[in-house]
Amino acid sequence: MARLIPLFPLNLVVFPGEKLNLHIFEPRYRQLVRECIEQNTTFGIPPYLDNSLSELGTEMRLVSVEQTYASGELDIRTRAVGVFRINKFYRQAPGKLYAGGLIEEVVQDDEADPVLREIITKQVRQLYEALGLRKLLLELPADYCIFDVAHHIGFSTEQEYQLLATTSEQERQEMVREHLDTILPVVLETERLKDRVRLNGHFKNLTPPNF
Repeated sequence: MARLIPLFPLNLVVFPGEKLNLHIFEPRYRQLVRECIEQNTTFGIPPYLDNSLSELGTEMRLVSVEQTYASGELDIRTRAVGVFRINKFYRQAPGKLYAGGLIEEVVQDDEADPVLREIITKQVRQLYEALGLRKLLLELPADYCIFDVAHHIGFSTEQEYQLLATTSEQERQEMVREHLDTILPVVLETERLKDRVRLNGHFKNLTPPNF
């Protein structure tokens, strides 16, 4: 069943389960946050890409208000709880300063392919180690989903939106595996080139071939 929620369009894609910190300064979004606090309601972040509002978005729940400024601005912590499709968009929700939308939930199939997960885990490990992101790797749970790594594997915003639009975890796994198959060799070769550049001009202890 469609329901009306406040909308907060942004130039980014938010994935289910993601934590997002926001600084709220515009009066319309300060009103939105106040009402989420008072009514314990959610709001939506539909990506604003290529100068247009996307059909899909992510439903967000306010976790906490970290700071309130004398100006009325706010620092808030939020968490993404699901994906929705906008059935009808209102540039201004009835009687409000902010935008709104009639939305319906997009149901997800979260069943992962364990073989694909193992392949992707090895690829992600190689990528993170090459980029010096070992801390992210250590924080990754054994039963992670694709959304947990999607911001850290070199996707463009458009590719992230395609991932958000895919309702099957196994299809998302396939997308990520294909992407990593493409970029991983490039990243590893780039890191090898950087190592060679760092060694240039240094004294080298080399063993000559034994003819």
